[in-house]
Amino acid sequence: MNMHIITNYEASAGAETMLSRLLRASGERALVASLIGVSERNRRLAGEGAQCEALKIRSIGRSITGLGDLAQLIVREQPRVILCWMYHAMVAGVLAQKLSRRPVPVFWNIRQSLDDPAVLSRSTRVALALSRRLSHLPAGIIYNSSRALELHRQYGFSNRRMEVIPNGFDAMGAQSCIERAPRIVGIAARFHPQKDHDTFFRAAAVVARKRPDVRFMAVGAGMSADNRAVRNMLKDSGLPPESVILMGETDDMAGFYRSIDLLVLSSRTEGFPNVIAEAMSHGKPVVATDVGDAAMVVGKTGEIVPRADPMALAAGMERMLALDPAAYAARAQAARHRVAEHYSLAAIARRYAAFLGTAADAAGPGLRVQTW
Repeated sequence: MNMHIITNYEASAGAETMLSRLLRASGERALVASLIGVSERNRRLAGEGAQCEALKIRSIGRSITGLGDLAQLIVREQPRVILCWMYHAMVAGVLAQKLSRRPVPVFWNIRQSLDDPAVLSRSTRVALALSRRLSHLPAGIIYNSSRALELHRQYGFSNRRMEVIPNGFDAMGAQSCIERAPRIVGIAARFHPQKDHDTFFRAAAVVARKRPDVRFMAVGAGMSADNRAVRNMLKDSGLPPESVILMGETDDMAGFYRSIDLLVLSSRTEGFPNVIAEAMSHGKPVVATDVGDAAMVVGKTGEIVPRADPMALAAGMERMLALDPAAYAARAQAARHRVAEHYSLAAIARRYAAFLGTAADAAGPGLRVQTW
């Protein structure tokens, strides 16, 4: 059995979703140890083979005893390999393995680029700094984007085995894309400075003045009308309230993707943005800021613009919204094909298995990993 340590398996962001997909794809028994909590949504997505443990570390004091509990969990379960997802879990994983005195290889999985470290929380910046000092300890490090590897290396991360393995996505079939004039723009992101909703709303206001027929939909934790910060941001942007629907968090992301014509990513920093590949797999072209590996994922199927630039983002949206029905359908089909060709879940799961198995073999005898 393999063990995955993740910061918070209650969340519904990219790392949690990708972990769930890998667990479901493997069908193997695995243990997920969450430093904070576990949501029923993630239990369901991970499948029956996944056992989940919530350590409930919600304070500095609890972090000390929680580290001991994690070490005991390693001793009890005797995993073949440990994969740590994100900075807090990375630090906890290597320290707990040392405390356990078990010769199990520990790997890190970095899901964050460092395009704009200022948007990271203080706690995350502390964990990032600690991770840099400890980066020589794991048996290997996986990055979900080449940009993340490059920036972390510049920041001081150093390890003998580092590899880029992008996120993987389920095949959506070969549905034909409908020829229509695009007019519904969506954004899928939790309310967080990293996602830069202010730039999105300001860009949307520019588009709305020229194209009053266009509608905007926002989904994600905190993106609801009862969030005062969101209301103030909308008011300051000048976007007419009737032009935007605030949907909040949803479990039906497939329904959201079906309901839009175009997805926008306005982030200041990303690693591998899950939402753009998910939207593309549903045949939805993307306008994205040039962060992480967004440009690599989108290719020529959408638009890439500078970050933190409302006018540039608005111009990118306008170019896509101006496509005639046939040109829009061609872009949509190209987007779907690109994800199927380069980011299938089965292929990505095989790359995880190969990397973890090879690096674990090199770490010492008796530690061979048969499955990821």
